[in-house]
Amino acid sequence: MRIAEIHVYAHDLPVHNGPYKMGHAEVRSLSTTLVKLVADNGLVGWGETCPLGPTYAESHAAGAVAALGELASGLLGAEVLPVPLHRRMDGLLNGHNYAKAAVDIAAHDLVGKRFGISVSDLLGGAVTDHVPSYYALSVDAPNETARIAAEKLSEGYPRLQIKVGGRPVEEDIETVRKVWEVIRGSGVRLAVDGNRCLTTRDALRLSRECPDIPFIMEQPCNTIEELQRIRPQVSHALYLDENGTSLNTAITAAGTGLIDGFGMKVTRLGGLHPMRAFRDLAAARNLPHTCDDSWGGDILAAACTHIGATVAPELLEGVWLAAPYIEGHYDPENGIRIEGGHIKRPQGPGLGITPDESRFGAPAASY
Repeated sequence: MRIAEIHVYAHDLPVHNGPYKMGHAEVRSLSTTLVKLVADNGLVGWGETCPLGPTYAESHAAGAVAALGELASGLLGAEVLPVPLHRRMDGLLNGHNYAKAAVDIAAHDLVGKRFGISVSDLLGGAVTDHVPSYYALSVDAPNETARIAAEKLSEGYPRLQIKVGGRPVEEDIETVRKVWEVIRGSGVRLAVDGNRCLTTRDALRLSRECPDIPFIMEQPCNTIEELQRIRPQVSHALYLDENGTSLNTAITAAGTGLIDGFGMKVTRLGGLHPMRAFRDLAAARNLPHTCDDSWGGDILAAACTHIGATVAPELLEGVWLAAPYIEGHYDPENGIRIEGGHIKRPQGPGLGITPDESRFGAPAASY
């Protein structure tokens, strides 16, 4: 089975009841990039990548379209198998993992359809059909964040993440304490995510002033060097997120004891094939982690849910989806939804969803 056609679509995803606020940005609408691979046997596979604006990571929507244009002609005729496909993509373009991820996801969708099995089976086999999710509380006034936390607690989320940064650290500390008052004794796990925005000074203060609250600190500072400086001084577990830009970085971070876990994104590593390797690395080091992405619709949500379903339950921190923040589904019948704080693993071959491509309009490019 070889690639016969490649179609690239750009599609807007407005933020429902936005903006979505982090320490370094406010997001009101995002452009997602969709890839449709058509094989020489007529089967179709779908992939997606959706950078969280141009400042969250070294990626942006226009860059995804451009990178896919650089790759496309060299991928026509390529065999639809993850290992040779990644080698070919790396030979055509250095870096740009987030764009390659869309091709990788579409290839997994195609292979699953070819053999009549789900993507999670391709990735080693699901251990659950009921995948835990988590909710990210965007930067807001402390009382409002606590109110939403109570709401999400009642909805059944097993984990909450508080966004911090971009304001006086005193407000962040107050927010963490108010949310803890709401969830204390519930069993809900708590993460405090700085999205690279905190200085080492403020990260240390946040940890020192909340010694009684058992949260994990997710990517509080901008660089690995800053994390190395605060590591011996913080009393909370430290997770790597935005700095986890490659398998090599993940291996180094895990091997040196820099971190206690990861917030990992599928498109950051280049798709499901490298994410599978990361999952096994984390298991070897007994490190908990998420299996999610920065944004996106049903295609990316399905990919994240499938890999998340294969992770040992004691190591899965959850699969975050953008679904609560956007309206509608690519697949009205099988769109990926969070119910009771958990996600039902998609059934059927491949990703288990069939997008209504009329929603996407004409392709931005076809090859």
